[in-house]
Amino acid sequence: MHAVHLKDIDLNLLRVFDAVYRAGSVSRAAELLELTQPAASQGLTRLRALVHDPLFVRAPGGVRPTPKARRLAEPIRLALAGIEEALSESAGFEPGESRRTFHIHMSDIGEGRFLPELMVALREQAPGVRIETSPLPREEIADALDTGRIDLAFGFLPMVKDTQRVRLLKDRYVVLLRQGHPFARKRRSDKQLLADLQQLEFVAVRTHADTLRILELLKLRDRLRLTTEHFMALPAIVRATDLAVIMPRNIARGFEGGYAIVEPEFPLRDFTVSLHWSKRFEADPGNRWLRGVIEGLFKE
Repeated sequence: MHAVHLKDIDLNLLRVFDAVYRAGSVSRAAELLELTQPAASQGLTRLRALVHDPLFVRAPGGVRPTPKARRLAEPIRLALAGIEEALSESAGFEPGESRRTFHIHMSDIGEGRFLPELMVALREQAPGVRIETSPLPREEIADALDTGRIDLAFGFLPMVKDTQRVRLLKDRYVVLLRQGHPFARKRRSDKQLLADLQQLEFVAVRTHADTLRILELLKLRDRLRLTTEHFMALPAIVRATDLAVIMPRNIARGFEGGYAIVEPEFPLRDFTVSLHWSKRFEADPGNRWLRGVIEGLFKE
């Protein structure tokens, strides 16, 4: 048996271990910790020597934890979270004086819906605070919250597990058309409206998987005539053509003039937008303050 004493442990080694365990990759962990890969590798080597275990072995696409690393992962994670919480509580947060930058996951749709009101509120309450939005792949969001790469995440994110969250608002997907579109003039039953969607041709955004999924469920994928990269291009395209787009109703209602909204009862149309954060940073005063501002602005 080899005893490891607390005096021998550098806290940064535990941070490296935690990041490698979560990321499954030394290079990815280095990026999250804003270290060079050699520095992260050196830290991991030092910790291996202290605990007399390789901790991670090479695997396709990265590394795989050893049994000992699996046993250490949760205690180390809890220890780091406790230290961060204690330091955060003692530091405090003064919105009017802070120059902190908050990093938020938000889609382009979310930016259009939430940022205008949020920035007005911040200008009044915390003029030195900055916001940077960082849209991430959904599979990276929980890890990015836990490692502090982002502070908060907005959106309809049912696949994001193991986060703290609060529901902000309910919404539904609708069909947006140009004003005067022949399709919008005719009254139909709900059943007939769904069937008649086959008459339309659609434009969609490549990164918005939920709207593409709805088209697939309705067997309308072959009616997709344009796929674009950016959501904010859609209003001009719809207004100038006979193309239709499936989008959130709250966003569609915000467009001024020149549009018609149709509300079919298609599958997956109702969804909830939530605010997500990590339990690890729940007690952070700045994180807690910004969550309160956001809930006050947008929670129904």
